[in-house]
Amino acid sequence: MDTQELKNAISGVLVIDKPIGMTSHDVVQAVRNGTGIRRAGHTGTLDPRASGVLVVLLGPAVRLSEFVSASDKRYQAIIRLGASTDTFDADGRFTQQSSTPVNITETQFETALKNFEGEIEQTPPPYSAVKVQGRRAYDMARKGEEVELAPRKITVHHLEVLEWAPPEVVVDVHCSSGTYVRSLANDVGNVLGCGGYLVGLRRTKSGRFSLRDAIPLRKLQEAFTAGNWYQYLIPAAEALADWPSVELDPDQVEAVKHGHRVPAPLDVHTVGDNFVRGVSMAGELVALMQLDTETQELQPKKVFFS
Repeated sequence: MDTQELKNAISGVLVIDKPIGMTSHDVVQAVRNGTGIRRAGHTGTLDPRASGVLVVLLGPAVRLSEFVSASDKRYQAIIRLGASTDTFDADGRFTQQSSTPVNITETQFETALKNFEGEIEQTPPPYSAVKVQGRRAYDMARKGEEVELAPRKITVHHLEVLEWAPPEVVVDVHCSSGTYVRSLANDVGNVLGCGGYLVGLRRTKSGRFSLRDAIPLRKLQEAFTAGNWYQYLIPAAEALADWPSVELDPDQVEAVKHGHRVPAPLDVHTVGDNFVRGVSMAGELVALMQLDTETQELQPKKVFFS
C-alpha cells in the first residue's frame, strides 16, 4: 500500500480548539494541508470571532457528519446589555443604543433568560448562512436587501449566569444543534427592553467532545510538521460514543458489509429513529444501523468497514 492509499484508509476525528479570527473552513483547510487528506469536514460552524470545540471528521468518517452535526452544543457566551446591532454581535452597526447606564438587576436578567429554556421558536440572524430561495441571508443583508427568515424550532436545555458584571454577562448555554447564540443575546435584550448583543463566544462542548478533548490548532500544526499528528486522531466509533452499540461477530460483519440485515439482540437499546452503532469485536465502527421493530432486525444504513 503506497503513502496515498494509507492516507485514504485513515478514518477518524480531530477535536480542535479553534482560535478566534479563523473561519471553520479555514481550520478544515489547515487540516487538509497538514494531513494530505482531502476528505475532511467540520460538524458545526463557529463564527470567526468565536473559539472553542470544532469537531473535524477525516476520511470515511465524514459520512458520520449528519449525525455528529445534530448533537447538542454548549457555549460560554458574553452578552453586552444596553445596545443592539444589525448582526446581533459586535461586528454589526448599532440599531439601538441607550444613553444611560443599564438598570437591570441580575434577578431580572435571570427571569428573562427563563423565557428561552425548553423548546422554543428562534429566528436566525439576518447575517447568517441560512439560505433564502437559494441565496445566503448574509449576502442579501450586505446588499441592503430585506431579509425575512422563518423561525425554527430549537431546544435550549439550560441557561445559567456564570458571571454578572453589567453591562456584560457571561452565560452558560446548553442547546440543540441549529441554535444561534447571537439571536439569543438579541432576543434577551429585547425582552429586557434595553437591547443586547453578543461580544464573545466559546464553544465548550460539541456532542460528547469537550474542551478537554480538544487540541489547540497551533499545537496540531506543530504535530503536522513533526509528522506525529496521528496521536491526536480519535477513532470514528468515538464520535457517537453516546449511542448504544451492538457487537457484531465476524460473520455478521461480513453480512453487514454487504448491506444484509442481522438479528437484533433481545435487549437492544436505540436512539433517535431507532439507531445503534454496529461495532466489530475489535471495537471498530462497522455501520450505523436502524432497528426494524417489526422483525427485530438491524438494517445497515451507513457502512464504514471494508
